[in-house]
Amino acid sequence: MENNPSSSRSSTDRKTIERNRRNQMKALYSELNSLVPHQNSREGTSLPDQLDEAVTYIKKMQINLEKMNEKKDSLMGIDQKPNAGTNGSGMTLTAQLRSPQIEISEIGSALQVVLITGSDFKFMFNETIRVLHEEGAEIVNANFTIVDDIVYHTIHAKVGESALGYEAARISERLKKICHEN
Repeated sequence: MENNPSSSRSSTDRKTIERNRRNQMKALYSELNSLVPHQNSREGTSLPDQLDEAVTYIKKMQINLEKMNEKKDSLMGIDQKPNAGTNGSGMTLTAQLRSPQIEISEIGSALQVVLITGSDFKFMFNETIRVLHEEGAEIVNANFTIVDDIVYHTIHAKVGESALGYEAARISERLKKICHEN
């Protein structure tokens, strides 16, 4: 066989490319391994075992994510049954048509009102602000978030110190009454 410089250079290039590929794979395996919490000691665990452990961990996290999404949907009142009708946007009709919900919390001399409505109950926010204003509460902060067709309103209001116990109960009753009438 002839000594061809281009042949040996080509062979050297292939070896270098393969070495770089192996080093890159080793670095990627190492990074993956560092991201997975380990049950047993890392000394002496083979690469295939490390990969199996990573696969098991990822599958476990996927199952946990699905469970958490189901729990979130149930807490938000979204019915995920396969035979529930949808409104075309993927939102179930039960979530769209549900009645408004309200939670009122006393925090020191302040009230926190959380109002959860469908997009078809836009007037509820105005009614809530009106009742708070009529009762002499000072609105400190009000904001909202829309997730699909559900609107989450949060209102922080300051109530006078002398009015806190009795007034807060009366405000709470009035707001709940408005919520249940609609």
